[in-house]
Amino acid sequence: MSATTPALSTVTDAKFPSRFKPFSHFPPSLHFRTPHPQQISSIRCQSINTDKKKSSRNILDNASNLLTDLLSGGSIGSMPIAEGAVSDLFNRPLFFSLYDWFLEHGGVYKLAFGPKAFVVVSDPIIARHILRENAFSYDKGVLADILEPIMGKGLIPADLDTWKQRRRVIAPAFHNSYLQAMVKLFTACSERTILKVNKLLEGEGYDGPKSIELDLEAEFSSLALDIIGLGVFNYDFGSVTKESPVIKAVYGTLFEAEHRSTFYIPYWKIPLARWIVPRQRKFHADLKVINTCLDELIANAKESRQETDVEKLQQRDYLNLKDASLLRFLVDMRGADVDDRQLRDDLMTMLVAGHETTAAVLTWAVFLLAQNPSKMKKAQAEVDSVLGAEKPTFESLKNLQYIRLIIVEALRLYPQPPLLIRRSLKSDVLPGGHKGDKDGYAIPAGTDLFISVYNLHRSPYFWDRPHEFEPERFLVQNKNEEIEGWSGFDPSRSPGALYPNEIISDFAFLPFGGGPRKCVGDQFALMESTVALTMLLQNFDVELKGTPESVELVTGATIHTKNGLWCKLKKRSDLH
Repeated sequence: MSATTPALSTVTDAKFPSRFKPFSHFPPSLHFRTPHPQQISSIRCQSINTDKKKSSRNILDNASNLLTDLLSGGSIGSMPIAEGAVSDLFNRPLFFSLYDWFLEHGGVYKLAFGPKAFVVVSDPIIARHILRENAFSYDKGVLADILEPIMGKGLIPADLDTWKQRRRVIAPAFHNSYLQAMVKLFTACSERTILKVNKLLEGEGYDGPKSIELDLEAEFSSLALDIIGLGVFNYDFGSVTKESPVIKAVYGTLFEAEHRSTFYIPYWKIPLARWIVPRQRKFHADLKVINTCLDELIANAKESRQETDVEKLQQRDYLNLKDASLLRFLVDMRGADVDDRQLRDDLMTMLVAGHETTAAVLTWAVFLLAQNPSKMKKAQAEVDSVLGAEKPTFESLKNLQYIRLIIVEALRLYPQPPLLIRRSLKSDVLPGGHKGDKDGYAIPAGTDLFISVYNLHRSPYFWDRPHEFEPERFLVQNKNEEIEGWSGFDPSRSPGALYPNEIISDFAFLPFGGGPRKCVGDQFALMESTVALTMLLQNFDVELKGTPESVELVTGATIHTKNGLWCKLKKRSDLH
């Protein structure tokens, strides 16, 4: 297994509308048919018969493990070792195998594939140590190598020094007044999608209520792209209703990011590959289209620059500004580095990462709700009670509690990304965690780690009924005092927070990471998802076109579907 393989956990993904989904490039075996929620528990929690599993391995698997023993067997501490079958990479998504090994070996173990070994962390106590308590002893490792050609020195792949500088500049831009203005934008963009569906429903020959079949994953992807364009750099992609060269280039770039995260040999680093390999030529052509667009937007913003202090920038009347974008804020900030290349890297990072989260969480939220009609009705009842026929506002979001819980429960069950990657910059001693070695585990500098968010979110040690869709779970305190070193789940720990976070859960819930390198746009993404889901449920009844099992899951940088989320939509019969 090459050093690039762990990038299955990158924070970006290609969330493509169906018209741009070239999934023939994925090995067919990476397509996984999604089980019904009632089946998930038995599928995930079945114990592993290690002897039987080993006996079924082929010659390639045995050769890989022999190489592992010779080259990396003793390089990482004395923690449990999960010998990886290379064939597991092709039979199902990697994070499913990581879950099985977690149940067998515990909250921290060494995963060895061939000459390369990784530490897999599935324990909140250890995750807290890596992400918060000792955060600056780790960097993004392989993840930065893969994303650098796309995002440059944007916040996600940036080295520690660059990250510290850019974080100080970017974080203040996500202030309260900006988020209020963004809710207005989220509503306006979601209205485009609602109007589009209504036009399809009321098409030629309309004679009363009927339903249409629509790929909601594709619609959510277009919606998210429009929101990022307008909210981050004041550019209207208009992707809900049209196509353009820029949109095609964006999706081409997103797909290449995912391709690199799942391909085992970094052939794109070979000299001349960017000119010889057709897909690499296309990738660099797509990048040029996007960068040209961003350069023009940056130049326009700088021409009308109104330099001022951060405090005054945050006091602007964002609800009535013609341009309330993040780009406007970053350009106008006094004393900030406004180097064009760095700004472009920042914008590209937000475009790629910000686009993904919304499209993914909405897709899986609808997938889960469609299988739980009573919960969908409960959500619609809340929307009716809070909004009636009105549109969501920043203030009304505070009263849409159940909708917000649906969003975070979808992120718990289908985290984006399912894995986080870190690399130790110096030797460290990881805590033993729950049921681990009380003396902890020593790791040398240069150790690559997977923090399995998927395992954390579905851990039977930290969650009741971990595989069930229960949005209400986030309202209940869970002290779990028998687990030493974990403070339990306590909503009162972060008073006033609209959404549960890593503080409330003491790092058992990490949809946006945690610690100083936590995603800076988490509230933007969560509010955006809440508004979009609210307006969908406010206007339409939704059900899956086929069975839940027919929705095939594709692993890559994140979790998405193979052929879209096809649903039947009709106007609500009880609409106001």
